[in-house]
Amino acid sequence: WPWPPRGNEDQETVPDPPSLPTENAMEGGAQQSSLWEPPEQDGGPGERDGGEGPPEVRRSQPLFIHGSSRQPAQEEPRASSLPSIPNPFPELCSPSNSPILSSPALGQGPPHEGTSHVVKVFGEDGACRSLEASAGTTARQLCESLVRRTRALHDHSWALVELHQHLALERCLEDHESVVEVQSSWAPGADSRFVFRKNFAKYELFKSSTWLFPEVMVSSCLEANKSMAHSELIQNFLNSGSCPEVQGFLHLREAGRKVWKRFHFSLRRSGLYYSTKGTSKDPRHLQYFADLTESNIYYVTQGKKLYGTPTEFGFCIKPHKVRSGVKGLKLLCSEDEQSRSCWMAAFRLFKVSPEPAPPAPWLGCVSDNALVAMDFSGCTGRVIENPNEVLTVALEEAQAWRKKTTHRYSLPAACHSSPLSAAIHCTQPWFHGRISREDTQQLMGRQGLVDGVFLVRESQRNPKGFVLSLCHLQRIKHYLILPSEEEGRLYFTMDDGQTRFADLIQLVEFHQINRGILPCKLRHYCTCVAL
Repeated sequence: WPWPPRGNEDQETVPDPPSLPTENAMEGGAQQSSLWEPPEQDGGPGERDGGEGPPEVRRSQPLFIHGSSRQPAQEEPRASSLPSIPNPFPELCSPSNSPILSSPALGQGPPHEGTSHVVKVFGEDGACRSLEASAGTTARQLCESLVRRTRALHDHSWALVELHQHLALERCLEDHESVVEVQSSWAPGADSRFVFRKNFAKYELFKSSTWLFPEVMVSSCLEANKSMAHSELIQNFLNSGSCPEVQGFLHLREAGRKVWKRFHFSLRRSGLYYSTKGTSKDPRHLQYFADLTESNIYYVTQGKKLYGTPTEFGFCIKPHKVRSGVKGLKLLCSEDEQSRSCWMAAFRLFKVSPEPAPPAPWLGCVSDNALVAMDFSGCTGRVIENPNEVLTVALEEAQAWRKKTTHRYSLPAACHSSPLSAAIHCTQPWFHGRISREDTQQLMGRQGLVDGVFLVRESQRNPKGFVLSLCHLQRIKHYLILPSEEEGRLYFTMDDGQTRFADLIQLVEFHQINRGILPCKLRHYCTCVAL
């Protein structure tokens, strides 16, 4: 017969599909091969016992599958009957180069196996948001991601703050710092967190550095370079990527005790030193205090309550090896806020040298240098190029605001007393409602004591009045805004009616352009976003 009998095939050669071939099946297949011999093919039949070639497939016989899936080393891979099709999406096979699997906002490239981490970020209102970040995610990248998620104003003043509540310590992370690395340095179970908030003093070092370094605290200004101006000397230090040698008196808390002593400190390239004999800089009297390269500098927020600091302007040097507890912390305290800001700026330059770089421009950020003086007194506006004319036009505009009341109050009196007109300021981000004076100073202190930082709140003493809180020269001043009514028209004023405004929005917009009775113009408003 040219074909084997169907009965013998069913009984001997066809195995059950889920089971592997047995020895009896192998023998049955060999017996059938003697009944029918197909035409010879190139290469000859393959060996059944795992020889050099793969087993030959015959129409009337099952394909025997070897128990071991490993091929001998000398066996060549069997060519597929289908043509080779190139991969149209090679980037999906190499995630490191994939624009789909990698997110530029959360690190360069996707996290590899075991490198993806969950980072929890808190807002100033206590709300929390969890983000997945790779090991290389920086603080700036995380801030940009949060700005997009919260739909906040995209500028460079947003920052990520490391907060240790149990130690009353906080610091602003630099843009290049790894968020995952900072989080891994926290002790398990410690009350530590990241806070997303504004910090207007973050880049003030690169904008106006002269006021940060008083002449009495810079050693180079006192000992040499008498012919060079102080501002020019500080700028030379910043341009060269170095840090000026800062000196001054600080209160030091003795280790293991609650006693504070006053010493004269000096910051040099080799570290921080203090003198055991007055202001002497003799090497015999200088005592090495801390290595800043292996430490982080923190602000102390509740120094008097937890550490008994002599003043409220305390800061702390926390070595990297100290994970939790007060032991190992180096607590210091300055006389005033200006002195503390000088030391903190010097420590920051010391750690980021020799490559201190100003912030990269953010999309949609408008700097003060991009603004020009304009004169709109005529039919069309013109740019004022003469600086002396700028001051004259500003004074004339201020006088015009005081005298111009006809157009402002042209609407009926009922419209001015409507609830919508009286509460239109509640929708503005600079208005904080019934916030106390103490909470105002804490909020503005956390967001940076920079000239022009302000907010508007309701007055606690005058139920119908408001208060404009403004920071100038690192001090917060409060200006009372009183409502007044004349001929049935409501207006607001801060100078006993000499300058009148129809609402608080008009008052704020005017002082953002003109200083008026204030010591400086309104530049940055304090705001809080909900995560």
